[in-house]
Amino acid sequence: MMAIVKDPRIDAYIAKQTPASQKVLTHLRKLIHRTCPKVEETIKWGAPAFNYYGPFINMAGFKQHSALVFFKAELMQEHQSFSAKQKEAMGHLGRITDLGVLPPDETLKAYIQEAMVLNETGTPLPPRKKAAPVETPKDLLNALRQNKKALSVYDAFSPSHRKAYVEWIEEAKQESTRNKRIEQAVEWMAEGKGRNWKYEQKK
Repeated sequence: MMAIVKDPRIDAYIAKQTPASQKVLTHLRKLIHRTCPKVEETIKWGAPAFNYYGPFINMAGFKQHSALVFFKAELMQEHQSFSAKQKEAMGHLGRITDLGVLPPDETLKAYIQEAMVLNETGTPLPPRKKAAPVETPKDLLNALRQNKKALSVYDAFSPSHRKAYVEWIEEAKQESTRNKRIEQAVEWMAEGKGRNWKYEQKK
């Protein structure tokens, strides 16, 4: 049996999470290693990542949930389910609030094994379609015009970065939630952050 090589940065990351996230991330980490003994740990986009013949799996902890991401999820059998759940929590298993909401270990192992085969065989992701121009909602644009720094950052964003913010705001079901998200978006953009800044590589 191969000795597990752990990245101490992941230990430190997990130690900073909520008790619930600590349990979830620790469990997922152990399961990944048991299923894929040759996996390599690292930190990517400021969160735990696992490589196996290239990018493989990422995970992250948040205030109220954890998330798991399969790098080639769109090629996996559960891709439709993964895509729907990703909209809820930026993770392919949805909002993982505690160990009880995780799929059974055997199901998770099957997902991991499928992802392993995709990397072992060098199966490439399909080419990305060029992002279409993003129409900025009037209320977001008005808020950005009140903050020149945020507006300049938004103007410099790629279409995909703009789309991430716009979709997040448009998904709000209540006006109060929408206004709060616009306020938060302007604040983050004034700091030079993308919508998914928590996943972005720390410099």
